[in-house]
Amino acid sequence: MKLESRKVGVSKSASSVYTTLENLASYEGLMPESIEKFEIDGDSFIFGLKGMPEIRLVLKEKTPSSKIVLGAASSKMPFTLEVVIDEVNEQSSEVQMFFEGTFNPMVSMMVKKPLTKFIETLIDNIEKL
Repeated sequence: MKLESRKVGVSKSASSVYTTLENLASYEGLMPESIEKFEIDGDSFIFGLKGMPEIRLVLKEKTPSSKIVLGAASSKMPFTLEVVIDEVNEQSSEVQMFFEGTFNPMVSMMVKKPLTKFIETLIDNIEKL
């Protein structure tokens, strides 16, 4: 299953957005209001949203000022969440998120709507940085 957010403009340089997003503590402020748990452990963080199972994301890949890839810590439901940062000029950039997961059709059908909403909430909050 592949999902992508809309592309948003951010009034910060690409390197500033990258620095913010490579800091895993920043993701707590990007989470939906229904967050019930957020804990950082080295290069990963675990979060829980009301009514959803807890998820651990691991920092898988970093390309300075342009890309950050987070992935599931569990191999039961493998997925990645890629954040792509494009520099517009020295004071602004554009950010878009891409989700890719390997799920069976039944699971895909169940998680598509909540995942889409989750990704849109993250990108909406990134836009406010």
